[in-house]
Amino acid sequence: MKSDKRAAGAQPPSGPAASIQNRILGSLRDALNAASRDATGEVTAAERAEVPKGAREGIRQSSPLTASGPLAPEVPTVTPAPVSAAAALRDAKAPAREQGHFEVGEPTTRVVRASAPAPAATGPAKTQALRGKPKVLRAAFHQDPVVGWLVIVGGPGLGAFRPIYEGNNTVGRGKSQRIPLDFGDDTISSEEQAYIRYDSMDRSFLFVPNLSKTNIVAVNDKKPTGAVKLEAMDVITMGRTQLAFVPFCGNEFDWSELSELKE
Repeated sequence: MKSDKRAAGAQPPSGPAASIQNRILGSLRDALNAASRDATGEVTAAERAEVPKGAREGIRQSSPLTASGPLAPEVPTVTPAPVSAAAALRDAKAPAREQGHFEVGEPTTRVVRASAPAPAATGPAKTQALRGKPKVLRAAFHQDPVVGWLVIVGGPGLGAFRPIYEGNNTVGRGKSQRIPLDFGDDTISSEEQAYIRYDSMDRSFLFVPNLSKTNIVAVNDKKPTGAVKLEAMDVITMGRTQLAFVPFCGNEFDWSELSELKE
């Protein structure tokens, strides 16, 4: 008896109580469905049932929304393309102008400055062809005319040379000398160890030692006490340095022979 009553009590209520309960459940279901539509953008089958057939055809043609239920196969589904993490990071770092966004007051005109023109290529001057007999100018000397050389054949500075000029030439270790022997031989006096003279009148070279100096000089192993005439390839010894005399001017040539230089 009691079990029959419990079975009878398990049946759903009918009448006004059942109607109230259905309305509550229906309202709760509608609220859940509405929340689901707001979150996903989907249209339920019940809402599609409420839309007239003609309007539903227009929705099917124009609406990109995806419907669930019996009409789902008729509405095309638009699935957004997946975005990689690298692309999302690149879009996030992109400046506002690249994303089509402009701030108020931001300049929209880009100033383009023209680059400086490349300098014209300058090469060596073109060599000109010489036609006919050349005309050589000998109006003035570029420097003191060279009349001979002293070539170092022994001691510091081996292989070097020093020019001999017209007139009187002082020879010493200092750079202020007209013939400086500045190659590191400290046994040579810094000033006026000797003199070498060239006279264009008789076209001769003279070697004159400075007897006031304590260091002794020699010409061909002879220690002169006065002026000595120099000949080609004579060897002059000063300290630990040996110098060979090489004349340029002499009996065969002198600068005064040039017609343009004659007075």
